[in-house]
Amino acid sequence: MIQQTIDKWHELLKTKNVAALDEILHDDVVFHSPVVHSPQHGKQITTLYLGAAFSVLNNGNFKYLREVIGDRDAVLEFQTVIDGITLNGVDMIQCDENGLITDFKVMVRPLTAVNLIHQKMGEMLQKMKTAS
Repeated sequence: MIQQTIDKWHELLKTKNVAALDEILHDDVVFHSPVVHSPQHGKQITTLYLGAAFSVLNNGNFKYLREVIGDRDAVLEFQTVIDGITLNGVDMIQCDENGLITDFKVMVRPLTAVNLIHQKMGEMLQKMKTAS
């Protein structure tokens, strides 16, 4: 079941279709940001963060390097370049028995990339907030 969800995730990244996140996120999903201390709870806030990441991280340089997929868990290692800084990270995704994402954790390195993501995601979230 998780493989179908990961396949949909890859399709969403290609199309940057934020609205389609509704199909793969559980209502009570928990999102763990690399730059926010506390976990974020719920589909709405998770969609907001992932939507911003679609713009900030998925910038033409983004690619997955490898994937490790189990029964309900997946770890996807990615790489991208932002403002000349190469960023490496992992998406840790957990699904329920229906294939809906219940937990999404993003971990990023090096520190310069974390600081850059903090700045860029803050700017993008502010733009999204202003636009709505």
